[in-house]
Amino acid sequence: MISTRFSWKRTLWRRATIGAAILFGAISLPPRMAAQAPPLRVAVPKALKAPARPKLVVLLVVDQMRADYVDKFLGQWTGGLRRLVEEGAWFRDAAFPYAATETCVGHATISTGAFPATHGMVANAWWDRKEQKMVTCTADRDPHVKNIGYVGATPQGADTASRMAVPSFAEELKFQTNGATRIVTFSLKARAALTMAGHKADAATWFDGGAWVTSSVYGTPPFIEEQAKSHPAKADFGKTWALSLPEKAYWYDEKALGAVPPNGWDLTFPHPLRGKSGVSEPDPAFYEQWASSPYADTALTEFAEKAVDALKLGNSNGIDFLAVSYSSVDYVGHAFGPRSREIQDILVRLDKDLANLFAHLDAKIGRGNYVVALSADHGVVPIPEDMQSTGADAGLLRLPESRERIEKALAAFKYPKPAVASISGSDIYFVPGVYEKLQHDQAAMQAVLNAALEQSGVSAVYRAEELRDRPATQSPTLRAFANSYFPGRSGDLFILPKPYWLLDSTPSGKPRSYGTGHGVPYNYDQHVPVLLMGFGIQPGQYFQPVTPADIAPTFAALCGITLASRDGHILGEALKKAAELSRAQAQPARPRPTSPSAPTTNP
Repeated sequence: MISTRFSWKRTLWRRATIGAAILFGAISLPPRMAAQAPPLRVAVPKALKAPARPKLVVLLVVDQMRADYVDKFLGQWTGGLRRLVEEGAWFRDAAFPYAATETCVGHATISTGAFPATHGMVANAWWDRKEQKMVTCTADRDPHVKNIGYVGATPQGADTASRMAVPSFAEELKFQTNGATRIVTFSLKARAALTMAGHKADAATWFDGGAWVTSSVYGTPPFIEEQAKSHPAKADFGKTWALSLPEKAYWYDEKALGAVPPNGWDLTFPHPLRGKSGVSEPDPAFYEQWASSPYADTALTEFAEKAVDALKLGNSNGIDFLAVSYSSVDYVGHAFGPRSREIQDILVRLDKDLANLFAHLDAKIGRGNYVVALSADHGVVPIPEDMQSTGADAGLLRLPESRERIEKALAAFKYPKPAVASISGSDIYFVPGVYEKLQHDQAAMQAVLNAALEQSGVSAVYRAEELRDRPATQSPTLRAFANSYFPGRSGDLFILPKPYWLLDSTPSGKPRSYGTGHGVPYNYDQHVPVLLMGFGIQPGQYFQPVTPADIAPTFAALCGITLASRDGHILGEALKKAAELSRAQAQPARPRPTSPSAPTTNP
């Protein structure tokens, strides 16, 4: 019994000793021997090259350029417009999907990638319910802001992009990168130059009353002062705009039917830039003529080239932004209409100006180092008298008559007079409290709608509550008005004219001061060109539906930034793949063919 107990204790002692030895040995062995496992190796990635980026982003907007102009007149172009089609991506089915097809709206849409329901620029001007007056889209309410003129000019007003509810692509580019981006924009119109620039820019310049102007919010580079001084608009006084092509090359009659030319011009070429008859120096009529001539487009092109040289755009540590809005096509279109020799000729001249601009960019920045987009802010309806000559249902929808009809309808219900505060384009604004009352007065509301619908040329009338929050609808026109609706700025009721009926604000008994206009959700106003060329762009013709709001997101993708809006989309089908882009950068650009060939279809 004693020996058995002693044997058991000895066995326990042996096991403990062996266990301790094993444990000690395991602890004291090197790690590899203990685990019998290979050493841990962390893969170190190779240094990645930053994605290639363009050195300069160029935005070109041709004010009032209908998309069908490209199809009709391409054969007569040999310069920059031709190059955009042949070397770039041509989107054949591009259109604004909203109703407010106006200059401020279109430029803000192209600049931000947002629709007016998002960016808030619902018209060139709208009725301000708080101030109870019409305000322009660029009017700044800050008393410290003022417009500044070059070469000693003293302009009136205070204009900025303060009313634009989202940032432009250009200012997002500057903010999201290293801040080295320079933002430079030019136009004859403040509402174009400022919406393209955004809330801040190194230079945003426009033409007003015979002088080049900016705002105290933006920069005043010395080169603009120098250019304005050495190449003033008044230097073109006495010149003549004559036909550029042989007369047999023009599509249309010598006189555009229903045209209303600028003061001092008649309906036929040539058009002299001499102001009113008998004046010996520039007067307001001369500056109207100048803005409606190809000489204004040339001046804008020269400003853009000077900006590239003076600021060394495209040759800095950041991605620079240059934008030009060519306004003269709009002035010509309003006066002479889309079926005129004037429209055809001014595009021939613009084609040459763009050829000069692209050649300058090639020399200073390098072919393929910049990306350019060209589009338009809206189209234009044919002159009503011209359409009537074809037997079409066309005419003038007189807005003063609309106002009289609504006032008369409400008088029967004892509403205060005037009940209508303003009618601006399609938008009807009531005086404070009237529309709120109408919303609870079904009989009076129906009387107003009936009065508006009974007028010649009216197709439909929409109510604000039908448009809020962009409701799902099968109606393309209702959807277009919804995409334009911005609470607080848009009207209370909205008039949709019949196709080819021109909204006309001319007071009764007075002749209208223009031939035609735009601003409605029909294809002749919505359908515009979208052309992309240069860095990262795959040339070809593309036929899927797109909108000009897609330009800014596409720019953003090429530059590696993001935008606030999701209204626009990246035009990915026209972007080169990364490998193709790297090969293209490594190879010298091919020279342009001496004789342009027809554009090919990209499958």
